[in-house]
Amino acid sequence: MTENFWKDKYPVGVAAEINPDQYPNILAVLKESCQRFADKPAFSNLGKTLTYGEIYKLSGDFAAYLQKHTDLKPGDRIAVQLPNVLQYPIVVFGAMRAGLVVVNTNPLYTAREMEHQFNDSGAKALICLANMAHLAEQVVPKTGVKTVIVTEVGDMLPTFKRLLVNFVIKHVKKMVPAYNLPQAVKLNDALAKGRGQSFSEANPSNADIAVLQYTGGTTGVAKGAMLTHRNLVANMLQVKELMGANLDEGCEVLIAPLPLYHIYAFTFHCMAMMLIGGHNILLTNPRDLPAVVKDLAKYRFTGFVGLNTLFVALCNNEEFRKLDFSALKLTVSGGMALQLATAERWKEVTGCAICEGFGMTETSPVATVNPFSAIQLGTIGIPVPSTLCKIINDDGQELAIGEIGELCVKGPQVMKGYWQRQEATDEILDAEGWLKTGDIGLIQEDGYLRIVDRKKDMILVSGFNVYPNELEDVLATLPGVLQCAAIGVPDEKSGEAIKVFVVVKPGESVTKEQVMEHMRANLTGYKVPKAVEFRDVLPTTNVGKILRRELRDEELKKLGKK
Repeated sequence: MTENFWKDKYPVGVAAEINPDQYPNILAVLKESCQRFADKPAFSNLGKTLTYGEIYKLSGDFAAYLQKHTDLKPGDRIAVQLPNVLQYPIVVFGAMRAGLVVVNTNPLYTAREMEHQFNDSGAKALICLANMAHLAEQVVPKTGVKTVIVTEVGDMLPTFKRLLVNFVIKHVKKMVPAYNLPQAVKLNDALAKGRGQSFSEANPSNADIAVLQYTGGTTGVAKGAMLTHRNLVANMLQVKELMGANLDEGCEVLIAPLPLYHIYAFTFHCMAMMLIGGHNILLTNPRDLPAVVKDLAKYRFTGFVGLNTLFVALCNNEEFRKLDFSALKLTVSGGMALQLATAERWKEVTGCAICEGFGMTETSPVATVNPFSAIQLGTIGIPVPSTLCKIINDDGQELAIGEIGELCVKGPQVMKGYWQRQEATDEILDAEGWLKTGDIGLIQEDGYLRIVDRKKDMILVSGFNVYPNELEDVLATLPGVLQCAAIGVPDEKSGEAIKVFVVVKPGESVTKEQVMEHMRANLTGYKVPKAVEFRDVLPTTNVGKILRRELRDEELKKLGKK
């Protein structure tokens, strides 16, 4: 679709091109913002606030430690496996300032998942929470990781509160399993060693990789999307351009319940908010709704970034409904489809409309979004500035307005490619820079885009991509399993839930409990199936390929949705 199609319809916003080369790299943005907003709050967590100036100083201490006290060199990968705590921005920005490539890692990963990601990325360093260090103990010897840094939840808090919080988590709640990592350094010790030391500030080119963000793409094992400094600078400028008229620099208070290791929250809170000096309220455990509501009550928040599952849970919470929403002017939804009933309920409870967008890890992630002044529920909005979209058929030919096909995106935020996977890159990214999203959609006459289905079999659980191949690979290792298949079924709470189908080997027995125990032992929580069905046979093609689509259709028919 030509650029002028959207420019003619929306001369403001889409027409306002961004310059992805405005900054040479992320570090230039960081330095400028931390100087401009030095005394402004940047991140708050567990009652402690760090200003932009403090984030810059602490990240510099960490960079100095990495350069002076480890063998790490510019370009080396560092796995950051942390939840939403103040340590996260310190470590990420510090690693970048030392010239390292950040590998965002889910703290809930199992040992198997960690091992794959660390080996695939070639990570030489790991920073993790003490709560997960027992897994690191198992995994690190099987990888190239030599530098291990461990931190506890309360490490950035004032002394008495730090000791209290860490004691409660470890000894009262017993959330820190015993571990033995003799080579590990405590983060606070690392910061102390780096304090006051000079270091060589990295100055990467805009084409250099800033982050390896892992995704399964459409099928197979997790792949590292190479997001360059230019990709992320472009996307933060695109987000700022769209929000510019709505947000006041140095004045906004944004709630951050989604994990910063996920690209959606990472770009919004660590990148785009940095540009406008936003104050990010980090929620470490969004599942603990009473604690979340208690935290929210302390702030006159102006923005909220979430997804459908969380909006539903909060609107059903009586204490949340009593909060003061008079300052709330921006609610952004992404990660999974926003349900109409949820959007209406949120508006009713908070008085603020939800703005839904669309993106992928491979697009850093924002590709399209609803303009705040003209939200159209049920759509994913229009392309962000300097971005083009088109719909193609199976032969790669562009389709007309209103016709349904695969959505493709082109723009400066589109990834460089998959890390060390040229074949996978070529499948999704063509020579002209068009990225195939794997989503089926259409462009309406008014220029808004609508997603109608997914081309591949990916399952979306509460905004997280789950890939049937991985689930089936794990399930197939359970003794007694002959055949298996995994699909997504509609779920009011999480958008989709996982259901697995199992054919047992003749003469053997497998129980639902055994299946669940096996999956829990090998997969992160959100990848564990909610339902198990045993069958004598599974539907297959004439060459024996299991037809997941047929299984999905059967489930939808049972629910009266097909």
